[in-house]
Amino acid sequence: MQLLLVEDDNLLGQGIQLGLRDKGYQVDWVTDGEAALAAHADLSPDLIILDINLPKLDGLSVLRRLRQAQHPIPVLLLTARDSVEDRIAGLDSGADDYLVKPFSLAELEARIRALYRRSIGRQDESIEFRNIRLDLRAREAFIDQLPVSLSKREFDLLTLLLERPGEVLTRRRLEEQLYGEDDPESNALEVHIHNLRKKCGHDLIRTIRGVGYRVEKPA
Repeated sequence: MQLLLVEDDNLLGQGIQLGLRDKGYQVDWVTDGEAALAAHADLSPDLIILDINLPKLDGLSVLRRLRQAQHPIPVLLLTARDSVEDRIAGLDSGADDYLVKPFSLAELEARIRALYRRSIGRQDESIEFRNIRLDLRAREAFIDQLPVSLSKREFDLLTLLLERPGEVLTRRRLEEQLYGEDDPESNALEVHIHNLRKKCGHDLIRTIRGVGYRVEKPA
């Protein structure tokens, strides 16, 4: 999942970015409201973690501009304020959830998972597709109810594909979400696709030549 973090506190921003990257998220971090709007337009992230108190353009103004432009992206507000009025202002501006500082990384990650599930219409912690089931919390995969061993990258790649059946995911997007800023070997993605086909069925993942990969929606 690609996240955009907007936080002007360097220590907190760095801690959140490193902590979420360790959990397998791709996290781009900017420190002011104007940069947030530019990054959203350039990166098309899956979710925004947005501090309210920002330089140049405050978080609520950023949020209002996104909603006025009809952008449905999930937005999780971060703030040091905990009054009812502040929470109402944030939600009225279009926030999907609200997290008061200080908070734990575990709570932040749980909110992110819940918002993302809601945004793609999934309410539980698992994905079921054909004869495959992924337990996202335990990071376990099952085929025909039998466990199958997947590497971390294989599990993450299969999750990305099964979350969007019928949608072509480009090679660049998959590599960005799997590797972040690391440079993968030139054929690393193809190796993971090959392994998933061997383990999950050769007809599961279709190659769209010159573009990327997709799994077909069930008929």
